[in-house]
Amino acid sequence: MLRFRTGALLVALSGVLLALSPVQLPAQPPKKLVAPTATDPATMKVAKGFKVELLYTVPKNEMGSWVCITPDDKGRLIVSDQYGALYRVTPRGIGQKPEQTGVTKIPAQIGSAQGLLWAFDALYVVVNSPGKSGLYKVTSSQKNDTLDTVELLRAFDGGGGEHGPHAVLRHPDGKRLTVVCGNQTKLTKFDTTKVPPVWGEDHLLPRLPDGNGFMKGVLGPGGAIYNITPDGKNWELFSVGFRNQYDAAYNRADDLFTYDADMEWDFNTPWYRPTRVCLVSSGSEWGWRNGAGKWPVHYPDTLPPVVNVGPGSPTGVSFGYGAKFPQKYQDAFFICDWSYGKMYAAHLRPGGSAYTAELEEFVTGTPLPLTDVCINPHDGAMYFTIGGRKTQSGLYRVTYTGEVDTPKFPVPMTDAGVSAAARTTRLQLEAFHTKIGAPAVDAAWKELDSADRFVRFAARTALEHQDPKLWADKALAEKDPQKAILSLLALARVGGQCPEHVRPHKPDAELRASILKSLNAIDAKKLTTALQIDLARTYQVALNRLGPPAADERAALLTKLSATFPTKDRALDGMLLEILVYLQDDTVALKGVQLLADAPTQEEQIEYARSLRALKVGWTMDARNTYFAWFLKAAAYKGGSSFAKFLALIRTDAVATLSAEEKVVLRELLATDPASVKLPPEPARPFVKAYKLADLTDALDKGLKSGRDFDRGRKLFAAGKCFACHRFDGEGGSNAPDLTGVAGRFSARDLLESVVDPSKEVSDQYAAVEIRTTDDRVVTGRIVNLSEDFVMVNTDMLNPGGTTRIDRKLIESMKPSKLSMMPTGLLDTFKEDEVLDVMAYMLSRGDRTHAMFKK
Repeated sequence: MLRFRTGALLVALSGVLLALSPVQLPAQPPKKLVAPTATDPATMKVAKGFKVELLYTVPKNEMGSWVCITPDDKGRLIVSDQYGALYRVTPRGIGQKPEQTGVTKIPAQIGSAQGLLWAFDALYVVVNSPGKSGLYKVTSSQKNDTLDTVELLRAFDGGGGEHGPHAVLRHPDGKRLTVVCGNQTKLTKFDTTKVPPVWGEDHLLPRLPDGNGFMKGVLGPGGAIYNITPDGKNWELFSVGFRNQYDAAYNRADDLFTYDADMEWDFNTPWYRPTRVCLVSSGSEWGWRNGAGKWPVHYPDTLPPVVNVGPGSPTGVSFGYGAKFPQKYQDAFFICDWSYGKMYAAHLRPGGSAYTAELEEFVTGTPLPLTDVCINPHDGAMYFTIGGRKTQSGLYRVTYTGEVDTPKFPVPMTDAGVSAAARTTRLQLEAFHTKIGAPAVDAAWKELDSADRFVRFAARTALEHQDPKLWADKALAEKDPQKAILSLLALARVGGQCPEHVRPHKPDAELRASILKSLNAIDAKKLTTALQIDLARTYQVALNRLGPPAADERAALLTKLSATFPTKDRALDGMLLEILVYLQDDTVALKGVQLLADAPTQEEQIEYARSLRALKVGWTMDARNTYFAWFLKAAAYKGGSSFAKFLALIRTDAVATLSAEEKVVLRELLATDPASVKLPPEPARPFVKAYKLADLTDALDKGLKSGRDFDRGRKLFAAGKCFACHRFDGEGGSNAPDLTGVAGRFSARDLLESVVDPSKEVSDQYAAVEIRTTDDRVVTGRIVNLSEDFVMVNTDMLNPGGTTRIDRKLIESMKPSKLSMMPTGLLDTFKEDEVLDVMAYMLSRGDRTHAMFKK
C-alpha cells in the first residue's frame, strides 16, 4: 500500500536548513496534553478559489484510520480503516452543519481495504491483510442497501505489507476492471498478457541487495497492473516494473496514469528514483528491481515518467472529471503524497504520443497524511481522507467558491489534448501486443526508428510478441543503426529468455555470436549519445541472457569498446565500465579509477566504485590504494537509511577480489574502519565578492549567449554544495527541488535572483515548520513521516536519513518557519565567469529523460 514515510522559483531553489537542532526555551508552567485531532482546514494552503471543509474527525479507537474512499451509486461514500472495517458515509449537504454527516458500519465481514470501487451493481474491495489479501465482490443478499455478502474473486500471494495489493478502478471500455498491485504482491496467474513474458533482472555484475535487507532476493518484475472481467475469471497482465503504485486513473483519452513510489533508503545514490507520475502504456516495463538493481530511465527497455515529483509517499490519485471546478482543474490529475502532506494537481500537456506535466500544489498541510481522493459525481465535490498507520484520520470536502464560472456540469469527456497522429501510431502498435504474425512485424519495423520514445517502445514490444522466426534474420541483417539496435535488443530478450525466471536455461551460443557480430558492425562514433546508450544496453542484455562470450567474441568486444572509453558522458561511461569489468578488461582499472577521482558528485563516484568492485585484473598498487582510500572519503557522504551499508557492501566485494599479496600491502588501509576516520575538511574557496543582483545582471545578459563551459559549470555546482540538496539531471540530493528543466520555467534573471536573494520568497513546498512542544522544546525541520501519534522531523537537509521523533500529544503549536532553508552567499566564492558557467549549466536543461524522447 500505502508506502508511508517519507514564490514559484523558490520551489525550484530551496537548500540547506538553518535551524537544525532542538532548542531549549525558558521554563514555563506545566501544560496539559493535547488530544490529537484531524488537521484543521484553516491551517492548510489551498489553491485560489477553493475551499476545504472537515466533514468528519474519525474516532480512532472505534473506527481506526481511513485509507481509501469511493462514491457509491447514490452519492454516499464508502471508506475503509487500514486495519479494520468498512463504513458508509452520508456527507452533509454543502452549507449544512457538520453534525449532519452520518457514518454507519457496513455489515459485510470484510475490511483492511486499500482499494474500493462501486461498479456493476456491486462493491469491489481489494483487501491487503495477511492471509486475506485478494479481490472481493460485496453485494446485498436482500437486494437492497445492506451489503452483507462477500465473494472472493482472486486471492493474492504476498499481501499484508505496505507494498501489497492496492486499487481497483473501472476500465474505460465499460466491460472490465483494472487492478493495481505493489511489488510485494507476487504475480497472479494471468490468461493473457500485453507484457512480453520474458522479463528478467538483466544485470551484468552481481547485484547489491538493499543495505538493510528490504526485499532481498525478490526478483522482478515488481508491481503490476491487470485488466480483468467483472466476475474475476479472466486476467490480462497490462504493465509491470513498478515499486509501489497505490492507485491509478484513466484520462478522457483512455490513457492510464499512476503515481509510483521512490525508495527513500536510496537517497543520494545513483540508483535512487524519485516518486513519479507514469503514463501506463500497453506492455510497459518500469524497471523496478530490488536493492541497487533499479533500471535508470535512460535504458531503452524501460520508459521515462511524465514528471518526476521528488521524495514522498504516493497514495490516492484521481482526475478531476465530474467536479464543479474550472476546466483546468477538471482536467488535472490529482495525486496525494502522504509523508509531506501535499496534494498536487498535475496539469498534463501533449508530448508526442505521451505527455509531460506541470505540478501545482493544490492542498497542503502540516501534518496532512493524505491517503485517498475521489470526485463525487452526485454533488461535484472532491473528497479526500487523511490517516494511515493508525494516525489521526479525517474526511474532507473540497469545493470551488471562486469567481471564475465553472464549465457546464458535467463536462463531456471528449478532447484529450494529445498529439493525435503520434498517439494513433502508438495505439495501432499496441494493438499488436499479442500474437498476430507478419503484419505486426511489418508495422513494428516501420516505427523502430521513430523520434517518439513511447512509439519505439510499443514497436519493440509488438515485435517481442511475434514468433522470432519471422524477424530474427531481419534484425541480424538490419543496416539502420536504430532499427538494428532495438530489434537486436528484442531478439536478445526473447531468444535468451532469462536465467532467473526460466530454468533450466541453456545460453544459445550461436545466437549470442550472431547478435554480437551485428552489434559490433555498428559504428558507435556515428551515433548520438542516446543511441550509444541504447547500444551499450543491448550489449548488456545480450551478454546477460545469452552467456559469457567465447574468447574470440571477447577479444572483438574489447577492441571495440575499450578504445572508446571513457566518453565524457557519465551515463554512458557507467554502462561501458560495467561491460568492460564484466569482460575483465586488463586496461580499464586505471581509467576507472581516474573517473572515480575526477567525478564531482557522490552519485557518479558510487556508480564507478560499484562496477570496479568486481574487477580482478589490471590493477596497480597505486590504483588499488586510490580505490580503497576513496571509501574513507565516501564515509562522510550522506544518504538514506541504506546508504552506509551499500558502501560497506561495495567495499566487501572489492576486498574479495584482492590477491593475498595485495591484502598484505594494503593491510593498514583495509584494517581502517571508514566510519572512524575524520578526514580534514576540503580547503575553503577564497571569498571573491558579496554579490548583489545588480552586480551580475549585465554580465548575465551578455555572457550566456555562447562560449560557456557546461562541464566546469557542473563541477562548480558540486563545489558550491548545490548537489548536496538539489537533484539535477539524475544526480544530487533529494531534500530540495529537482532543478532539471528549470530553464523551461524561469528566466535567467529570475534564477539568478533566487540564488542571490533566497529569502525574498520562501516556498511552502520546501520550507521548514517550527514545532513547539509542551515540554518546552522548539524543533525546526520538515515532517517526513508519521506513525500513530508520532511525527518524524528531518532536522538536517544534508542528512536525509536523520530524523527527530515527536509525540503529537506534546505539540503545542506548529507553524511555517520564517527562516529560509537556503543560505545566502552561495556565489560569493565564485568569479564572475564561474557564476556564468554555473548559470549556463542550470539553464542547459540537462534533462536526460527529456532527451531520451528523441533519437
